[in-house]
Amino acid sequence: MMDNPEDINKGRQTMSLAKGERTWQFKALTDLWTGAVDGKHNRLITTGLLGSIRWWSEVLVRGLGGYACDPTDTKCGDRNHCVVCELFGCTGWARKFRFDVLDENKQPKAIQIKRDKTFSLRFTRLRPIRHEEWALLDATLHLIAEYAAIGGKTVFKPSDEPGRENKPCHKDYGLMQITQAPQIDRIGLDALKTYVSGSQWRKVHHEDFAWASLQHFWCVNGGKYLARQNSNTSTFNRVISRPEAKQQGSRNDSWIAGRRPDRGNNVEAKSKKVFSFKNPARTFGFVKPGLIDFTAMQQKLTNVWGNNGWKFFTGNEIINHLLADKEDRS
Repeated sequence: MMDNPEDINKGRQTMSLAKGERTWQFKALTDLWTGAVDGKHNRLITTGLLGSIRWWSEVLVRGLGGYACDPTDTKCGDRNHCVVCELFGCTGWARKFRFDVLDENKQPKAIQIKRDKTFSLRFTRLRPIRHEEWALLDATLHLIAEYAAIGGKTVFKPSDEPGRENKPCHKDYGLMQITQAPQIDRIGLDALKTYVSGSQWRKVHHEDFAWASLQHFWCVNGGKYLARQNSNTSTFNRVISRPEAKQQGSRNDSWIAGRRPDRGNNVEAKSKKVFSFKNPARTFGFVKPGLIDFTAMQQKLTNVWGNNGWKFFTGNEIINHLLADKEDRS
């Protein structure tokens, strides 16, 4: 008698968990950009994806009240690490897992991930990984898939201008959805907050990157986006308080999600961290206490979208959703 395919799949998943493998399966909602080699952008650079996952993990850890350093200028050394360096590695400390990107046939993927394609991210344990670390990684991937974006060129802004809406510089990149996730031990919100703020971790002065925290994050999903409508009108520029007419706005009014901006002294520019995608529609960003709060940001969006057909999620609401039981996620 032939074995039930569902039983076979469950058996394979159990074996994978026993071997320390965790695999998340995704569908790309847009193309994903991981960089270019020799001027060619059709290659997949796995470090580009992993670097973006790490960045959003830092955002999550800070949002939970923990410390996460800037790995481009990390002071983590020996075994005195921040929470994120402990898992993802830093100078003198290798990451705890092997990272693989697989195609729809579960084979290593070498070409760019294109819209509507299925792919998987596999994390294989190389050293002991705590239940809390798996839980943080799972929450990070759900954060990216449900509220944010991954990889490069997420700074591109949509356009509704006739003849320009399909130009490469207005293309959406970096959106994906989870289609299958591994079983991860449930870690309660309070327990995870206790873990990331434990005395064993190196305390970090967040300084220039304190803004990159879920405590300052917001998102609007579905139906609404910010774009340029014509040469004199841009809802994107209106929301970030830039002149709407072309040639009058300045550069660097938003940053690549998952990439670190150049440090500078332009406080006004630093307050404008807004990203918008047209298909599927998603807009998210960060507020800066003292310059703009959630109430003011929501009002700016209301001024261009009206009151109906969208919901404004704050970081604390997202944290509660990410760490809810799976059956409570919607």
